[in-house]
Parts: sequence; structure tokens; C-alpha cells
Amino acid sequence: MSIVTEHLQEHGVPFEVIRHAQTLTTVDEARAIGIAPSEVIKTLVLNTVAGHALAVVPAARRLDMRLAQRATQDPHARLASEDELARDFPDHGLGAVPPLGSLLTVPVYVDSEVMNQQTVVFAAGSHTESIQVRTGDLFPEASVNVVALTRRPDGDAGT
Repeated sequence: MSIVTEHLQEHGVPFEVIRHAQTLTTVDEARAIGIAPSEVIKTLVLNTVAGHALAVVPAARRLDMRLAQRATQDPHARLASEDELARDFPDHGLGAVPPLGSLLTVPVYVDSEVMNQQTVVFAAGSHTESIQVRTGDLFPEASVNVVALTRRPDGDAGT
């Protein structure tokens, strides 16, 4: 049992563990599991004046830093470096930080498009294990900030 699955169990969140071949991107993770990339979410760690924050976006989308800066109310917010991630999140593989603000004691900003999914899959702290969970169970609206963090290919912010 991993720290992520223990945390989910402690919080009464039903989930399914999916083991797969090692992947380095969320799109590859979706392929390895045999699901659409739209069902996978990725967690990006931001550095803000208040400390770290998590930005959770659909796997096939890119974080819009201007939208992230607006959401965090920090015009200088930026992505954490690999060295910062290794130092501050040593229990999680690089690029496999889970979207669990309650575990990592940081605020979570979830792209509004993620909330349209019935279930989501995310890296469980490693590149060989993922978790599938109902979106509403993972992100109770009271515990996360639901905001636009990506732009659609036509330039509109996600809804």
C-alpha cells in the first residue's frame, strides 16, 4: 500500500489501483492503461508567494500560466523546478505528484474541465501505479478551487 492509497483509505475515498508499465507522461499513462487521455489528469506543482500549490489539469491540455497566476493571485507564480520537486516532495516520483492537497498540505486549483469528468485517473506517486476515482469523491467542491487553468485550442478559457 502506498502513501497515496493509505491517504485515500483514511479519508474514506473509494478508488481502484491500476498497475501498468512505466510511463513518463500522462498521455502515455492513458495509453498504457487503455483509456482516453481525457480521463487522465496531471498535477503540476506551482511555487507562489504563499508556498506550493497544485494545479490539476486534463492530461491532454497545457497549463496556462497567466490563468494559474490569476487563480493563485500571484503574478509571479511559476512551475516548481525538478530540484524543488525532489527536495519538497521526496515521497513522489518526478512528474507523479498526486492531486491531493490534503496529503501534501497545499492548496489545490482544479481546471473546471476536470470537474466535467465522472471519473479520473492520476499518477499515484510513481510512474507504474495509477488511481481511478470518482471526480466528486476526489475533489469535494469545498476543498478545492475550481477555476479555468487551460485554454481550448480556439483560445477560449476552459469552462
